[in-house]
Amino acid sequence: MSKIKTVFQCQACGYASPKWLGKCPDCGAWNSFAEEKQSPKTLKSFGASEPQPLSRIIGGKEKRTAVGINEFDRVLGGGLVNGAIILIGGDPGIGKSTLLLQAVAEIAKSQISDTKLQTPDSGLRTVLYVSGEESPEQIKLRAERLSIDSDNIMLLPETLVENIIRTAEDLRPSAVVVDSIQTIYTEELTSAPGSVGQIRESAAKLMFFAKRSEIPVFLIGHVTKEGAIAGPRVLEHLVDTVLYFEGDRGHPYRILRTIKNRFGSTNEIGVFEMTDEGLIEITNPSELFMSERPLGVSGSTVIATMEGTRPLLVELQALVSPTTFGMPRRTSMGVDFNRVNLLIAVLEKKAGIHLGGMDVFINIVGGLKILEPAADIGIISAIVSSFREVPIDAKTFLFGEVGLSGEVRAVAQGDARLKEAAKIGFKKAIIPKGNAERLKDNFGLNIIGVKDVEEVIENIRI
Repeated sequence: MSKIKTVFQCQACGYASPKWLGKCPDCGAWNSFAEEKQSPKTLKSFGASEPQPLSRIIGGKEKRTAVGINEFDRVLGGGLVNGAIILIGGDPGIGKSTLLLQAVAEIAKSQISDTKLQTPDSGLRTVLYVSGEESPEQIKLRAERLSIDSDNIMLLPETLVENIIRTAEDLRPSAVVVDSIQTIYTEELTSAPGSVGQIRESAAKLMFFAKRSEIPVFLIGHVTKEGAIAGPRVLEHLVDTVLYFEGDRGHPYRILRTIKNRFGSTNEIGVFEMTDEGLIEITNPSELFMSERPLGVSGSTVIATMEGTRPLLVELQALVSPTTFGMPRRTSMGVDFNRVNLLIAVLEKKAGIHLGGMDVFINIVGGLKILEPAADIGIISAIVSSFREVPIDAKTFLFGEVGLSGEVRAVAQGDARLKEAAKIGFKKAIIPKGNAERLKDNFGLNIIGVKDVEEVIENIRI
């Protein structure tokens, strides 16, 4: 018999070492190594295949099935793809299980189109919901709160991946949900569930099952303190789509963001509101994010940002106040902290706004995170507005990137941003001069193109 090897694996990245190490040489994590036993057994492949010329391969659009929740279908790229494996991560209690329970309820209501997938209720789809954390009674309580009751949602309390696959092969459901992947283990490894080896091997087996059977599989994953999905990064490479469920517990709004998608665009978002009756889709998030915007106050402005293909208008707030300590504070929520420091330096150097003795606080209202640099002139405008105690016109919005020389650079999809703002009721737009020169329509807006930070400050009348 082959001997079982014992190795130490980093629980953050999966790096293996024959001895224990205090710091991982690959990812730099401290005290992350755990002892694991490795079995000599290997996963079975699909079988031998022959190479073939690309010109002889018949192409075609992938088969998609609409989930029935428009915001969910948006982030998936238009619906579920047969055989896709989808990883959903998020903080504990953010609403991952609630979202997927609502999703499988919608799938179970739809008519079946694939004759290979048999269902107990003729003509309707069946979904297999595998729970490794909660009992069927706990899931039933959540379903009653969400007003979900269906004979086509099959609950399976199981943690052994071989049993899950065997059950799915017998049932032939339209989709499988595994909640959560950290609780699933395989008999081929002797390490504990949740370890790097178990997560990787269990996910690989489920991936092989999904590709072989063309049944989509959802995996729910926990996240670490740093916000990354727990387990090795190889888990994200195995799956077809990675979704992150974001949101502040102090706000009822939740953002479902696409990080990776082999069947659609990335950085798409879906917006939901958490209520007592579950998650409700937000069809017009721009109006929602600005519904409680204060008028006539300094330090508040509106920026036009793009999340995937969706334009969003969000309120950006800044508070500038004299510091009581020797070192001024810089705090940002929803935007990159280093980006804010860079823009403060540009303001001091190029516009003569001295903030060395001021605390600066930046916040994106609604719990949204803005990653693109098009928010730069919005950040600068809000800081100067708060510094001078002069409000910005409520019907004015901005977008544009700021360089280290104080120049304002053009950004992509300017027309989509302007169209969205005009639909909501804005009248004035301050945008990069490069965008203004390429516009095909002004959408009824007073458009002002600016080329540097000085012109931004001048045109917002502060």
